[in-house]
Amino acid sequence: MVRIGAFFVGLFFSGWLLVSFIMGAVAYVSEPPAPTAEHEFHLKPKHVSYSFDGPLGRYDKQQLQRGFQVYKEVCAACHSLKFVAFRDLAALGYNEAEVKAIAKSWIIKTPSVDPATGEASSRDPVPADKFPMPFANNVAAAAANNNAIPPDLSLMTKARHHGTAYVYSLLTGYTNQAGYKNEEGKELLAEFPDSETPAGLHFNPYFPNLNLAMAPPLTAEGQVTYDEGQPTPTVDQMSQDVSAFLAWTAEPKLEDRKSAGIAVLLFLIIATGLAYMSYRSIWADQKH
Repeated sequence: MVRIGAFFVGLFFSGWLLVSFIMGAVAYVSEPPAPTAEHEFHLKPKHVSYSFDGPLGRYDKQQLQRGFQVYKEVCAACHSLKFVAFRDLAALGYNEAEVKAIAKSWIIKTPSVDPATGEASSRDPVPADKFPMPFANNVAAAAANNNAIPPDLSLMTKARHHGTAYVYSLLTGYTNQAGYKNEEGKELLAEFPDSETPAGLHFNPYFPNLNLAMAPPLTAEGQVTYDEGQPTPTVDQMSQDVSAFLAWTAEPKLEDRKSAGIAVLLFLIIATGLAYMSYRSIWADQKH
């Protein structure tokens, strides 16, 4: 009896779901949703090439060092790298002494406890430490950033579609909303008069809802000074470099993974060839 009752209950809910689906489909076809500013004017990330693209790509360590410099001088004031330790920078080409110097001179100190009093304190970071958080907690972060909490950047290029290109496009995509037109020539404020960017936000067509709290972080050539022999630090170059650095923070083992993949493919090709030759040798005289 219980099974029969359960059958009819399940049948009822299944039928109700089917009816709801049909009614929703009919409503969508008869009264399609109105277009939104986000749908009409949001842009896909720009095309940008990096040395680590493709199955044989490798990180450009000089570019990663430049990107780290941009992060250190521009981004670190608001954005954390909580999954990256100072000693990980050795993979960028820094030696042990340089890593120690970078950690010791880091402007944000590592929270600690005074062993004598037990009170909260701080100390200079050491290579084994993760990059310190720029704010004590989310409340402090929101209070300092117009009620917006800056996201951690450790895995940002993995957390966003077209990750590295998205970061690059966002950094170089700030523009004036007034008179802004999409690829079809439609003007944003003419099509959607109520979509004007609110006070305290900044218009960027590469951001999903077109407006974000972060002001343009890279605004002028030479904002970060590169070493002699490096490319000119234009906004475009700095954006590419810091995007490459964030690709490394998200996938520090990228080169190892690609090398392992190539080795596996070579092994499979050789093993397949050996198996085929063994098959020909053993079964050559057998009728099939």
